Amino acid sequence: MSDADLPDTDLTRESLLTLDDPRFTPDNVALVTGAASGIGRATAAGLAATGLTVVGADIDEDGLGGTADIVADVADEGAFHEAPTDLTDDEDVAAMVEAAAEAGQLRYVANIAGMQHISPISNFPMEQYDLLLDVMLRAPFLTARHAMPHIQNADDGAGAIGNMCSVHGHYATQDKAAYITAKHGLRGLTRSIAAEGEGSLRSFSVSVGYVLTPLMENQIADTAAERGISESEVVENVMLGQARTKEMMTPAQVANLFTFGFSSHGQHLNGGDMLWDGGYTTTYE
Repeated sequence: MSDADLPDTDLTRESLLTLDDPRFTPDNVALVTGAASGIGRATAAGLAATGLTVVGADIDEDGLGGTADIVADVADEGAFHEAPTDLTDDEDVAAMVEAAAEAGQLRYVANIAGMQHISPISNFPMEQYDLLLDVMLRAPFLTARHAMPHIQNADDGAGAIGNMCSVHGHYATQDKAAYITAKHGLRGLTRSIAAEGEGSLRSFSVSVGYVLTPLMENQIADTAAERGISESEVVENVMLGQARTKEMMTPAQVANLFTFGFSSHGQHLNGGDMLWDGGYTTTYE
């Protein structure tokens, strides 16, 4: 598969969904983890483009600087604040949420930070298993634990927590046990937040297929090595083979789902999963 077959991943104002919403103002804050690249960067840019103040968290400080530059290009009103954060450090997570609360009225959280390790269960390094679960399941729980009181103490108690799930939160494939375990757990966390949100604090998850991100580019190489096939075969046969929509999603397209979910148009999206998977989990040959 050539570069010409891959979608354009440039983040522009035109690629991002902007909605008129009474709560999408600079006084209100969205916290986005994993904001230094990929879907997190796109979501931070997209939410800032709607007029929100965005606090972007990531362990990659240089990447956060790059996100700030993009926000400056696409956002007229929304601001972006960098929050260097190690999601495996409980004190860092607490400080991240406090930084978001100090930037304005914290209403929205997008738990997007993720990572991957490809290995069969029999050889899966436990330190990698623990790291993936810490970043993708424990950290979202702890972030919600700190953020929920701030959201509920808003003037109307309204807001939402969105969690980045995956088709791997619906089914399993080989050699990704930690990732799959974390994503299944995120759907349970999403429902738990909704159960305790009293209707005004909503929660939802977003499940997509393969998205053309830096993480995905690394995964293509890892999967090719693990299975002994070429990278083009990984994309065409492994990643897109089961899909009916024969194109990877872009980070902007995923970010737009978070924007919609956080908006008043998502009022009845509470505890549910936005499954935009191109037919991965709903069709078969």
